[in-house]
Amino acid sequence: MLETNIESKFLNLFYHDLQDQILDNDNTLNLFTLKVKNNAFAYDELIEELGDNLCHFALSRQNVKKLIEEQKFNTLVQTAKSKLRNHNINEGELGEILLYCILESYLKAPKILTKLELKTANNDYVKGADGVHLLKVDDKNYQLIFGESKLESNVKNGIYSAFGSIKNFLTKEGKSKYEIELLNTNLAKESFDNDSYEILKKIIIPSAKDDETYLDYSFGIFLGFNIEINDEERKMSNSDFRTCIREKVKTHIQENLTSINFQLQKSEFTGYKFYVYIIPFSDIAEKRKEIIEQITL
Repeated sequence: MLETNIESKFLNLFYHDLQDQILDNDNTLNLFTLKVKNNAFAYDELIEELGDNLCHFALSRQNVKKLIEEQKFNTLVQTAKSKLRNHNINEGELGEILLYCILESYLKAPKILTKLELKTANNDYVKGADGVHLLKVDDKNYQLIFGESKLESNVKNGIYSAFGSIKNFLTKEGKSKYEIELLNTNLAKESFDNDSYEILKKIIIPSAKDDETYLDYSFGIFLGFNIEINDEERKMSNSDFRTCIREKVKTHIQENLTSINFQLQKSEFTGYKFYVYIIPFSDIAEKRKEIIEQITL
């Protein structure tokens, strides 16, 4: 089995303000609020951490291993950076990276594929799931987690947009089959040897005849949204501001749980497991571009 590349210490960047909040149909939601210092989110620390982990997100395990063994560290970094689109037209790759990091560090579900690996130029766009991860539930049961990330100023818009994309994935003829074929084609890149490749292939494409493993599809959703911080709040003491912003974010998400549950109750989502992760941003429209720009400098 594959191991995750993102360590649990990644989560030290965040306050875990809602932990495994139960949603309808036994699904879960987690709210992570980026740590606060000097009455602002600690974006500098987030940028540093994402930069350190970019190569694992953007490149296959075999690619990373090969370049490290050859001590081509600069090539490793530059190749990973080149996979990102121009930050001025970027609309979603920050969410994709964050979802990847959370699925690996919190859910302990290693990456099988990210679409960033398949790009041939930094302005290419590969349609489909943002990434695919494999979760071991127990010795016989596994989940293939398809990622969907949305960065919207309004969290409710993000909710509807994410579930709309997942509905399209589930209902569009041949789309999920295409994803599996894509996985099968690229699976060897995430395996270090033939034995691990065969194990992964057996899990991802199980045989009903052998009846040894069971695989179900599930979805990891990342929602980034904008939280307004007014001048009065910014003038608070550091301690009061920290308390205020965390409560404000938590209350806002709790008020939108009904919208998430409304989506989960739809018949097309019955039988699928959903893992929802949310992170607030201040000035999200600018920050998502700035963060990607800083990572790729």
